[in-house]
Amino acid sequence: MSPAAIATQALPSWRRAVLKVGSNLLAADGGGLTARYAEAIAAFISASRASGRQVVLVSSGAVAAGRAQLRAHAPSGGDLAARQALAALGQAPMIALWQSLSPRPVAQVLLTHDDLRNRRRYLNARATLRELLALDVLPVVNENDTVAVDELKLGDNDNLAAIVAALVDADLLLIASDIDALYSADPRRDSGAVPIARVDALTPEVLAMAGGSGSAVGTGGMHTKLEAAAKAAAAGIPTALFSGREQAAVGLLGQNQLRGTLFASGRSRMQARKYWLRHAPAAPGRIHVDAGAVRALVGGRASLLPGGVLEVSGDFHRGDLVEIVDDAGRHVARGLSQYGFAEARRLAGKHSREIESLLGYSYGAEIVHRDDLAAVADFETGESDA
Repeated sequence: MSPAAIATQALPSWRRAVLKVGSNLLAADGGGLTARYAEAIAAFISASRASGRQVVLVSSGAVAAGRAQLRAHAPSGGDLAARQALAALGQAPMIALWQSLSPRPVAQVLLTHDDLRNRRRYLNARATLRELLALDVLPVVNENDTVAVDELKLGDNDNLAAIVAALVDADLLLIASDIDALYSADPRRDSGAVPIARVDALTPEVLAMAGGSGSAVGTGGMHTKLEAAAKAAAAGIPTALFSGREQAAVGLLGQNQLRGTLFASGRSRMQARKYWLRHAPAAPGRIHVDAGAVRALVGGRASLLPGGVLEVSGDFHRGDLVEIVDDAGRHVARGLSQYGFAEARRLAGKHSREIESLLGYSYGAEIVHRDDLAAVADFETGESDA
């Protein structure tokens, strides 16, 4: 079906997005990397940055690039060790491709799912990505395929992109594919397949529409894209699927228009985030704060700074969800602490600029960053968990 037959719709409002680009857009079957499709995508990223938006790129292509580097000497089988070696070899040319297309510096960030499951490493990865964005650098994220056994087998950079979207508090997940939308059936095999413009819920019927990978160099497929959309929706992040091979479709993104499939989220990102913060089990620790901190925390989007901390009780580690209470012990808020119990206790009442001199290092100026904090219902008026 021609892309012109797919309806154009408005993209959700966004300030920060994660954009996933697959191998099938960066390498021809059996060939090396090419800028043929990447050039338009890179132009969209640059235009977005010029308009005050931020984009984190999740890029596949390292294995395909490594195979092209070795040419006739490249292993032809699917041996895991060989694919890991190809991934290691292909990382440099893959990053070089994006740098050649970007007017801004490009930084490579290699992650595995284990990095994102471990709370301390999760916070470190998030802090790095935030700092790169603050420095006006384009982060190019990829799975660390040279050591990620299960992830390399599954090739689920789609799912990694959804996890990264939640990691950086993105407003939108963009998936550039070699197919222009989700279809009611595989359009390569069924002439009666029709594109689906919007998916409000990923039902079993919708999941049944997914096929396999459409490319010899790509290892994902529509099913992994639906999995990614489900993960993003759970975090309150909508997903837009579009053809990265259609320059017109990529160009429409810059006009806040989508020619593809929009997977809606059931609630806003902030609602989903605050609901989780309010209801997830907390560590056996409390941070007691003064009246000024109480007013700041319940009155708006404020972080908890060391100066507002009176004392720390219980026990918790960096990255744990902790209760924040006032001097009378009433629950004020809940949030993820950037410092463990012993560290937070040493910082209580101090100025943020003293953190490094007191500890010898710093995880940031805040005990609890405002993005990781939610006031409890008794204090935060006029807002529900819905």
